[in-house]
Amino acid sequence: MKGTLTIRIEKDLERVLDRLCKQTGQSRSEIVRDALRRELSLRRFEDLRRRVLPFAEARGYLTDEDIARTVS
Repeated sequence: MKGTLTIRIEKDLERVLDRLCKQTGQSRSEIVRDALRRELSLRRFEDLRRRVLPFAEARGYLTDEDIARTVS
């Protein structure tokens, strides 16, 4: 089941969106859905990272290199 969402955007953003639609052959809806999926995924990741960070730091994982050493 699909829902409908109506949003208002600035004219400049609308022009950029329309230009991208022409370049890619995608509809506005496809581009906006993809952008929304990416933003929601990024926010979920950032939330998870924020919650897990204290546990990782307590175990000595302070940098990406620390993690790479463990998994390599």
